[in-house]
Amino acid sequence: MPADQIVRYIVFLILTVMTLGGALGVVVSRNLFHSALFLVLSFAGVVGYYVLLDAGFLAAVQLLIYIGAIAILILFAVMLTRGLMDKRQSQHNQQWLIAALVALLIFVVLAVVLWQVEWPVASEQALASPNVSVSQLGQELLGPYVIPFEVASVLLLVALIGAVILARETES
Repeated sequence: MPADQIVRYIVFLILTVMTLGGALGVVVSRNLFHSALFLVLSFAGVVGYYVLLDAGFLAAVQLLIYIGAIAILILFAVMLTRGLMDKRQSQHNQQWLIAALVALLIFVVLAVVLWQVEWPVASEQALASPNVSVSQLGQELLGPYVIPFEVASVLLLVALIGAVILARETES
């Protein structure tokens, strides 16, 4: 096996541990804020998968939308909900057994489907990369929408700073 494939395999294993470890941390962590941070770690592992697959655009979208927007909004919600950050409040969910049984049922159904279905193999031509470059895609996406895009990013930054200030005020 060539050295570059060995390196890719090792990076894949590291990303797998990172993604699955983050996902496990989301489920196991008793602190909601820590669960949100583990979610960011899991999303970052998925970004690494896209980079390994040479899907730069999907990696950028995963980074910007999931880590940059959704995970940050979850962190905003956690920090702005004052009762959830209280150490004395119980973080235990009373319906964990039902949720575990539903998750196990879904896992069994998916495993049976994956085992029983005969998956088609794609041809080399279907797997070839398209002729559109990332720079062309960026020019199409951000050409006429540069100003609204920048205004949205500044608005998110201001919201983040406001959430940090409000969270610090509740601590004192």
